[in-house]
Amino acid sequence: MSDPRQQSWLPDLCRLPRLGAMLGLAELVVVVVALAPDGSRQWGLSDFLSASGLALWLALAVTVTLCAARQPLSRLPEALGTVVVVAAAALIAAVCTGIVHALYDALGTSGFTTDVGFWRFTLGCATVTALIVALALRYFYVADRWSAQTVANARAQADALQARIRPHFLFNSMNLIASLVRRDPVVAERAVLDLSDLFRAALGAGEGDSTLQAECELAEAYLSIESLRVGERLQVQWQREEPLPWSLPMPRLVLQPLVENAVLHGISRLPAGGTIVISLRCEGNQLRITVRNPAPDPQARALPLAHGAGHAQRNIAHRLAWRYGPGARMTGDWNDGYYACDITVPLP
Repeated sequence: MSDPRQQSWLPDLCRLPRLGAMLGLAELVVVVVALAPDGSRQWGLSDFLSASGLALWLALAVTVTLCAARQPLSRLPEALGTVVVVAAAALIAAVCTGIVHALYDALGTSGFTTDVGFWRFTLGCATVTALIVALALRYFYVADRWSAQTVANARAQADALQARIRPHFLFNSMNLIASLVRRDPVVAERAVLDLSDLFRAALGAGEGDSTLQAECELAEAYLSIESLRVGERLQVQWQREEPLPWSLPMPRLVLQPLVENAVLHGISRLPAGGTIVISLRCEGNQLRITVRNPAPDPQARALPLAHGAGHAQRNIAHRLAWRYGPGARMTGDWNDGYYACDITVPLP
């Protein structure tokens, strides 16, 4: 079931960053009005502070009201609801500014409201508030849709990675297990459990986060199955420099596709096989994961096998960037007979 918040056309203003943005926009309007070279009298400090207080009050009142009324407003059609929201913001501004103007008149206090008539002041503030709210909501609407599209894209790419556990791998694994059932039932049972873990992770590739420990265990399960098929040509060396953040949340299927590429495009292409080295270490406030394996020169291959590996790496890089932001990096390069893929993610 989809998240109801993603179905609402009205942006969520019940978050502190959104409230801060609305207050900032209100204060920006005051600054622009105070600095505008319109030939009117110069604003004093008291005028600026009074106008700022009114603008922030209006922004807070409108934001809190739209936050509280978001669910009933979201039930309206988008076009009608937008008109209602903007009209409600204008009404709130008219009431608030009318109260302020009336108080200044009743107290006989001079200020930035005394030079402007009641209706001009009230309707002018209401109009400006409606315009600012309309622009802000439009920006938040576009930002929310962009974020939802990014999430959907990341999930779709995770689903694509799920499909990369290829059918022929399943068929080969099942045939291998069938051949082991009578000859070595213990190894066959272990292979079935590893295969089960692998496909359970694949089916949940687009749902939630995994952990560093779970990603390593999944890679071990995959390598265990492949070692039964490839035999002694496949050697694996894990280098874990403790302490490591084993509970660190990570996107699913980050490490397994890299070791799969190391087997398919590296070890299986070399008659003598080789050793896949997987190292994990912390460097300052970053976690670094490296997968290194012997591989033929990509430029000398008869078939464009590098395209599949490149697709998986771009896929993983995209999901890491979505999950961790610009602090996450992924690089891959072939050099002197070895291909190395590095993942760097920030630690909390």
